Amino acid sequence: MMRVLHIIRTEPDDTTKTFVEGLSKDEGAKKVVLYEGNTDWPALVDDIFSHDSVICWW
Repeated sequence: MMRVLHIIRTEPDDTTKTFVEGLSKDEGAKKVVLYEGNTDWPALVDDIFSHDSVICWW
């Protein structure tokens, strides 16, 4: 199982939401939403290094 981390910087449009949901079907997928504020930056760095793949969505 590949662990994928999705970092979402801005509120996604419908197309981006579809892509994120399609790529997040694995149990190892995690989403971090930055545009909502209150980001735990040290935890995000840990997540980046603990996942197999990181996708940043603008």
